[in-house]
Amino acid sequence: MDAVAHFTQLARYNVWATVRLLDAVRALPEEAYRHDVGLFFNSIHGTLNHLLVGEHHLWFVRFAEGISPKVALDTELESDRARLDARLREGAARWAPLIASFSPDRWGGTLDYTTMRGTAASLPFAATLAHVFNHGTHHRGQITAALTALGQPCPELDLVYFLQNPSKP
Repeated sequence: MDAVAHFTQLARYNVWATVRLLDAVRALPEEAYRHDVGLFFNSIHGTLNHLLVGEHHLWFVRFAEGISPKVALDTELESDRARLDARLREGAARWAPLIASFSPDRWGGTLDYTTMRGTAASLPFAATLAHVFNHGTHHRGQITAALTALGQPCPELDLVYFLQNPSKP
């Protein structure tokens, strides 16, 4: 599989998993949604905000525009639950068109950016893009564990389920 096809598939999986997770989170009462359940970013709300920061305000901008915004990883970019949900869905949908826009020579190159500490960094382009999708998987897994701990049903988000039926949300 070529890089564009591989990463487009990961972008589609990211949308699929994000939608399924957010649909499950919608059923949570407000108190449970914002309760500190021991996640790295405390609550489900805090972890979803971290996904918005990391996936969309840092990495997307680094890949799309070549700039490195200054924003803390625990910043609450969106306090409103419904708007956070919408922004995560919209943000996930932006990756596939961006991937399609990359020239073939870009895949073997590097992504040059500035870290959160202000240090210049240069990482392999494709591997760093893989990190973005892996990072989302990691935090979605934390949220599904929190849903389970809260006694709530959670969706199956394994990639293999997406591969078996990518059209089913």
